[in-house]
Amino acid sequence: MDNLLLAAPKDKRVVKSLFNKLDADTRDTLDATLQQIRLTDKINKPAGLLSHGQKQWLEIGMLLMQSPKLILLDEPVAGMTDAETEHTAELCLRLKKNHTLVVVEHDMTFIDAISEKVTVLAQGAILAEGTLAEVQANEAVIESYLGR
Repeated sequence: MDNLLLAAPKDKRVVKSLFNKLDADTRDTLDATLQQIRLTDKINKPAGLLSHGQKQWLEIGMLLMQSPKLILLDEPVAGMTDAETEHTAELCLRLKKNHTLVVVEHDMTFIDAISEKVTVLAQGAILAEGTLAEVQANEAVIESYLGR
């Protein structure tokens, strides 16, 4: 919970923080964020004791506390178990209802689960764009990534 509160947009000066009580709006945002990232039952657990996937969800929660319009996720499922990856896909599907998501990821099964549009980059330029099936069938993508 402390990590999420630290990310909340509020006055963080030392004296103000010492005597500041949690206002109703921040409490509501905190509760909604904990529910969205599915960590309500871990509210009192130190972040260092969370699993790798739970730490990733906590970081996403820290972003959500700031009410962003755009969320950039860089390899969000790297190192996750299959169950954590599935949970993260479900979280991304919920998030994209109210946020624009930009996800950089090499796990195509995960990308297939969450994406509507895929952009493939090569040498810093857009190589192809479309559905996952379209970009996987694209000759330029195949040539660039598989080296025919």
